[in-house]
Amino acid sequence: MRRLREAAGITREAAGEAIRCSHAKMCRLELGRVGCKERDVADLLTLYGLTDEAVRAEFLALARGTSTPGWWQQYHDVLPAWFETLLGLEEAASVIRTYEVQFVPGLLQTPAYARAVCQLGSPQAAGEDIERRVDLRLRRQALLSTPGAPRLWAVLDEACLRRPLGGSETMTGQLRHLLEVSRLPHVTVQVAPFRLGGHAAAGGPITILRFLEPDLPDIVYLEQLTSALYLDKRKDVDHYLAVTDQLSAQAASPRQTQVILQQLVSAAEGT
Repeated sequence: MRRLREAAGITREAAGEAIRCSHAKMCRLELGRVGCKERDVADLLTLYGLTDEAVRAEFLALARGTSTPGWWQQYHDVLPAWFETLLGLEEAASVIRTYEVQFVPGLLQTPAYARAVCQLGSPQAAGEDIERRVDLRLRRQALLSTPGAPRLWAVLDEACLRRPLGGSETMTGQLRHLLEVSRLPHVTVQVAPFRLGGHAAAGGPITILRFLEPDLPDIVYLEQLTSALYLDKRKDVDHYLAVTDQLSAQAASPRQTQVILQQLVSAAEGT
């Protein structure tokens, strides 16, 4: 839609006025962050001069698809609205790069470890709500075992592996799981050891999502306690890409990481 608009020489503001929406909403629509009405898409296609009925039908079919609820909607009672966007982006991403400081990334957590994380983050939540959060996390992980799964590149601070979360049995199981998934062809796991000292990514967790579609910009996801930031400006994205590239170069290689994980598993099993 953005290519069509630009080819027609129409500004985003003018397109927004044509379908009675704000510039901000028009921007989100072109980035695929919000659903769109079939009527609005039809009006935009007419505005852009697209008259080929076969091509219009393809666009309109896609528009109808945006109103189909994502699988995560069934967890709306335990799912923050700001997190829903990340789930949708993960489903569309071709590459997911993530750096975690404190916990194993959600896409790589075992059920027991995920349960411990959820209980830590929501100590007042009822047991049923905790289990639904765990189910949501496991359902989210199914993405990695689907045809055409995105490539996952995760860098974990050593603290993630050393912090005893959920007890020794939970941590041992989590370490074993990390070792197993690190051997998958589309998953890369690296450990940033303590010996690195300070580094550029020390401020907090970072996730960068990349898409096959050339018109879709990379998205940087920065999670906070009760909200999240989604950055797509080229300057911001380039900065975080440089930080993660530097960190990946400094961290233990994937092969070295597997050795580290095996040593941790062996040590845990021997205690």
